[in-house]
Amino acid sequence: MKKVIIVEDFCIACYNCEVACVATHSQSEDPVKAYKRENRRGRSNTIVELSGPVAFSAMCRHCEHPWCLDACISGAIQKLENGIVYLDEERCVGCWGCVLTCPYGAAHPNLKGKEKHAFKCDLCMDRLEAGLKPACVESCPNKALIYDETMVEA
Repeated sequence: MKKVIIVEDFCIACYNCEVACVATHSQSEDPVKAYKRENRRGRSNTIVELSGPVAFSAMCRHCEHPWCLDACISGAIQKLENGIVYLDEERCVGCWGCVLTCPYGAAHPNLKGKEKHAFKCDLCMDRLEAGLKPACVESCPNKALIYDETMVEA
């Protein structure tokens, strides 16, 4: 299974992963435009958590058996063949079941605008298809985020 591994000891709370995530999931893919023109602040799939001297990136772990999938009443959350736990925002009805059941706090409610839906990390699927790593991993200057491409047999 492919996933992003978080090395808490290396995270310096620079927030580059958040900015990269916001930019990658914006229309312009430009950080300044994403924040200023597209009002994407807070929409990041990657969120840096601070607890005293410890900082770490709280993101989807793409679990072997995702609780968010069990809680989804609309079928918006699917586990793809490549192991990615994908949330189809257009199918989401905003029940927040995934937000409540995720033990990692990786699913978030989108409360801005008229559209009420959840969102979570999709491992930058478009980037993966192009042979690139997730944006948060590439943007981390201290290598606190590692993209593990090892496929584990189930």
